[in-house]
Amino acid sequence: MGGGGNWEFEMYRNNRTNSFVEEGVLHLQPSLTQDAIGDAALHGGDVNIWGSNPADSCTSNAFYGCERNAAYGNIINPVMSARVRSVNSFGFTYGRVEINAKLPKGDMIWPAMWLLPVDNEYGNWPASGEIDIMESRGSDPSTCAAGGHNAFGSTLHWGVNWDQNNYFRTTEQYVHPTSLADDFHVYGLLWTEDRLITYIDDESNVVLDVDFTQESFFQRGECGTQDNPWRGEPNSAPFNRNFYLIFNVAVGGVNGYFPDNDCNKPYSDMDGSAVNTFWNAKDQWFPSWNYPETTDAAMKIDSVRVWSLDGETSEFLQ
Repeated sequence: MGGGGNWEFEMYRNNRTNSFVEEGVLHLQPSLTQDAIGDAALHGGDVNIWGSNPADSCTSNAFYGCERNAAYGNIINPVMSARVRSVNSFGFTYGRVEINAKLPKGDMIWPAMWLLPVDNEYGNWPASGEIDIMESRGSDPSTCAAGGHNAFGSTLHWGVNWDQNNYFRTTEQYVHPTSLADDFHVYGLLWTEDRLITYIDDESNVVLDVDFTQESFFQRGECGTQDNPWRGEPNSAPFNRNFYLIFNVAVGGVNGYFPDNDCNKPYSDMDGSAVNTFWNAKDQWFPSWNYPETTDAAMKIDSVRVWSLDGETSEFLQ
């Protein structure tokens, strides 16, 4: 329930309302918390997901992620959604990833396909790196100058400290001529010792291209006399360790990904009760989800393939 460090408005749970396979396609579908726990609990209850066994234990208590209590002023996370990851089953260093997926439609929906390090060998985020293959917004492009469901960004997050994230040096945006929510597209990553690129549909359609051969990330970040977490490592560090895959559909948040006064955003990031303001504006954003009549608001993943550099293939979802 921690909101991904961005105070997003969803909670992630293991329930077939939010993650299910239909006709061979994995759906990550946001829904309303009110429908699951009722209005009284949403506004005045306590939700505890600590769990008591490995199979049902809460995965992170950061940002009050294992228990939320509405008695303190802000409602319980008003959206339920899904986040799946391979941290306990699969990680890799260097290779190719191709995800065949259809993006969601709906105001304030934030889908992502990304990777994090299996072990934070260089320190806590972002010192050990983050690879974002695809981040998008479900907003109608005509209402979202920052980019709606016809666009996505690819980004590397890295830095010597949590407050010195140099992502702006390694990020690119892609705009497609049509909606990425109308058809399946391939979202690709090619990651070697010398280079990391992302692409859409074909390797020739490059989105992000980061060359590791010319300088280290410490030099790239102009870090000066600061402690170097990547000392003695090749230029590719921190992107030379095992990473695992993550797929999730978030909603909202106050980190600026949805800019104020854009994308039909009904609240301000400076609002200490942004989650309440968001929920009170439900009639403004929820109709765009077309839920539950359709699954338009779901990110749909048909297949995930990972190749090692020698050509061997691992298929997670086929």
